[in-house]
Amino acid sequence: MRNPIYSIDDARKRAGRRVPKLMFDYIDGAAGEESAAANNTQRYRDIRLLPRSFNDINQRDLSTSLMGHKYKLPFGIAPMGMCALSWHGADRLLAEAAVHREIPIGVSTAASASLEDMAQWANDNAWFQLYVGPSVDEAMKLVERAKTAGYKTLILTVDAQKVARRARDIRNGFQAPLKIGPRQFFDLALHPEWSLTTLIKGKPELANFSNDPNDASFTRTATRGLLDEEFLKRLRKAWPGQLVIKGICTVDNALHAVEHGADAVYLSNHGGRQLDSAVAPIDQLPHVRDALPSHIPIMIDSGVRSGDSIVKALAKGADFVFLGRPFLYAIGANGARGLDQVFDILEDEISTVMAQVGCASIAELDERIIFRD
Repeated sequence: MRNPIYSIDDARKRAGRRVPKLMFDYIDGAAGEESAAANNTQRYRDIRLLPRSFNDINQRDLSTSLMGHKYKLPFGIAPMGMCALSWHGADRLLAEAAVHREIPIGVSTAASASLEDMAQWANDNAWFQLYVGPSVDEAMKLVERAKTAGYKTLILTVDAQKVARRARDIRNGFQAPLKIGPRQFFDLALHPEWSLTTLIKGKPELANFSNDPNDASFTRTATRGLLDEEFLKRLRKAWPGQLVIKGICTVDNALHAVEHGADAVYLSNHGGRQLDSAVAPIDQLPHVRDALPSHIPIMIDSGVRSGDSIVKALAKGADFVFLGRPFLYAIGANGARGLDQVFDILEDEISTVMAQVGCASIAELDERIIFRD
């Protein structure tokens, strides 16, 4: 196979060479000193598993059920803004992968493809992710668009009250919409394949909003702090489908979400992109699982970089796992082929780890495989 990718880190390194620094750093970077992002990954590495023998693991089933749907794999594609920064057409590649792999994909408010197009490409696999900006009315218009487009699941993100300072973006002069000055032009010139493709096919845009510079319906840096109880009631009343609340890191917030109509809780610290001293969601997972009723699904992201990590999250109480950056690394590294390779790696890693810990199905993964000294 041409240009094979053997690990997520391979994909990251190749994307770093192929994608302009301005774009790659936006994808790869995090808040502050990036300690939360590093800790997210490290906390998965710190978990040790117990190899077990004498179980029949000849046939391993990686499928799982979540909120009334059966998915072929126990992980999905997290909602991510401006995916086309990794490569033109990334949103469609992700949507098509979700259909092919039979997994859900989160469609961000800040996506570089419209929520209507994503619903068409991904069908029922598409979940719409909502940011609430300065205008609640504008947010509710997005909810109505999602209903009209046929979405059945809505993810409300609650941990992006204000976009954090991200040193790489500030240093590089990153802005949305993109503005290209002399320094950025030089960066693009050093990456001609990305730049020529984008020049021919169109620069990345916030596709769910008007391109009119006078339209302030969504501003990336604006405060998004209007997520009070009244809004939750309004949203729950307006949204007839399944409601997932994302960005939870504490037991009290998880309970609050369920009390106000959430059908599932999604543990996340935004991949370390918001609060640099944030706790790793994997460390909070057992506490939240113990506090919530057993019928409330728990999803998790932030720091997941391998099939090994996915198994650990499931064993510690998650019902489903989401990944974000690894898929953008894959597309940046080698387009659709790179994305296929990363999916194959994750699937193979999960299956192999399950065999080593003596589990033939996702349902068998629990605390018994976690080592405790």
